[in-house]
Amino acid sequence: MAERKPIESWLTDMDGVLIHEGVPIPGADAFIKKLRETGKPFLVLTNNSMYTARDLHARLMRMGLEVPVENIWTSALATAKFLDDQRPGGTAYVIGEAGLTTALHDIGYVLTDHAPDYVVLGETRTYSFEAMTKAVRLINAGARFICTNPDETGPSLEGPLPATGSVAALITKATGKEPYFAGKPNPLMMRTGLNAIGAHSESSAMIGDRMDTDILAGLEAGMQTFLVLTGLTTQAEIDRFPFRPSKIVDSIADIVDRV
Repeated sequence: MAERKPIESWLTDMDGVLIHEGVPIPGADAFIKKLRETGKPFLVLTNNSMYTARDLHARLMRMGLEVPVENIWTSALATAKFLDDQRPGGTAYVIGEAGLTTALHDIGYVLTDHAPDYVVLGETRTYSFEAMTKAVRLINAGARFICTNPDETGPSLEGPLPATGSVAALITKATGKEPYFAGKPNPLMMRTGLNAIGAHSESSAMIGDRMDTDILAGLEAGMQTFLVLTGLTTQAEIDRFPFRPSKIVDSIADIVDRV
């Protein structure tokens, strides 16, 4: 096996790696501080499209994690970048929150329910039957179907919540049209993120807590991968997957000395 290049840039998932249910995971503050001290390019990634990078910056600051806005990359931003490349100045009917609508406004998209180029589905806590019905009819009328991410459930203090992937499945069943997912595990999200910080996959690493999104995305983007056991994937589940991370660690605290 060819020897990997030293890690010069770091990408890390947020929920399950740096924070858990609104509380920093031990070692997260030391990891972010070390990255900022060394000046190494880094990104904090999330498949959650509800919040803008500014919202997440403020949320992390309240927890004692100082992550600059430009070092935050969401599936909403990845989706907007994809649409801007595909069809600049287009139109979209959006189901989602401010993180997604702001990202699309920022690239010059017009949000409309009148013959849009795309139906864009993102994360929201208030999925409505009326909005889903409108999405189905617009897709049947010719709009292209885009989703920010394929996560079927999301975390909450009360337990798992249906997420974008579950609602996408409902719309697919009603239309017969599969969406294009812009977020993890699509390596597109990783590549656009790497481009945003001027990094290269050969000398970058991805840290995540999910084998099916974080580790798969890092692997397919050609990066080294670190699985932490502080989130969704347990040690017992790892061997169920046909691929493996480069390294398995207990938590982000075990990676600080590698930066």
